[in-house]
Amino acid sequence: MPALRAERVYRRPGDCGPGAVVLKDGVIADVLPAAGTPSDDVTDLGDVTVLPGLVDCHVHLAFDASTDVLTPLLRDGDEVLRRRMADNARTALMAGVTTVRDLGDRRFLSLQLREHLRSDPASGPELLVAGPPLTRTRGHCWFLGGEADTTEQLRAAVRERAERGCDVVKIMATGGVLTPGFGPHESQYDAEQLAAVVAEAHALALPVAAHAHGPDGIRDSVAAGVDSLEHCSWFTEDGVDVDWEVARRMADAGTVLSATLGQLPGATPPPAVAERVETYIATVVELMGRGVPVVCGTDGGVSAGKRHDVLPRGVMALVDRGISFDDALATATTSAAALCGVSDRKGRIERGYDADLLVVRGDPRRDLAALLDVERVYRAGVSVR
Repeated sequence: MPALRAERVYRRPGDCGPGAVVLKDGVIADVLPAAGTPSDDVTDLGDVTVLPGLVDCHVHLAFDASTDVLTPLLRDGDEVLRRRMADNARTALMAGVTTVRDLGDRRFLSLQLREHLRSDPASGPELLVAGPPLTRTRGHCWFLGGEADTTEQLRAAVRERAERGCDVVKIMATGGVLTPGFGPHESQYDAEQLAAVVAEAHALALPVAAHAHGPDGIRDSVAAGVDSLEHCSWFTEDGVDVDWEVARRMADAGTVLSATLGQLPGATPPPAVAERVETYIATVVELMGRGVPVVCGTDGGVSAGKRHDVLPRGVMALVDRGISFDDALATATTSAAALCGVSDRKGRIERGYDADLLVVRGDPRRDLAALLDVERVYRAGVSVR
């Protein structure tokens, strides 16, 4: 069986040293000390660190990470959009992102891409999909095709996603930046409607991810029992106002804050976000300290700074603000895999887990920039870079 020998294999916090990862049929067959590596069919990678493949909990493969993401999305036909989504998935994979959760495509095109990537794992990350997010008529991202206003329409939309084979239900609890109509701080649904969506989805064994910027939408989503709060930015009309009692309920209930972090250096977010970015990241760090489960996503695709390969920069942003490397890495590996329902085979370098690996030059525990210095990426045991 082929094996990869390296100066450092990151198995878990406190266990990162010389070792070898043995591969078989797309799975990790064993993890051995370097000295115990079989002599045949060994690739010696040298002074590198082998990390678990990263998991991005929040991307939009249909968005092109330009200064005007809406025009091509509204203009282009399905075939052009499918190719763009495949290219964006490949971009993520080249950065070591071996699993992505797409939380909003156009008319279920991600389901087609998911099947293609299953048949050819080396062409992109494993894809988990939500389909078009549930939103109000002309609400946030209405153009993706998920408009639903009444409770019965919402329940029917959840059932449709289950019937189509989606992995998660996404609902826009508040407005957002890309679409006029509902501001980020304004709620699109009330607590009862959100609770109905959660009840319907959970009955069908689907988790619910709620896009929520405003404090009211966050509060109602937590009360409804959603599985994750996407963004969870606590934006008011002109500032940020964290409700610490609601935060305590999140910690008590285990409601996951799916933070959207990471962007290219020098990129400027939309004005409504730019002036609050530092406050947002500080809030995420504070909530981690208060016991709120946090995972790292990127919102990849939604703006020019949010290319689909910026997840390592999200991990780096947490470390830069005082989070330990181990805890920051977990937001994009073990914790992220747990939220996505794949923790039995993703997010760790252990026997029986998928052979999805990120190999970086040097030691990122000592030099964070190593996360960006990619030597190789393995998807299902195949070297794709």
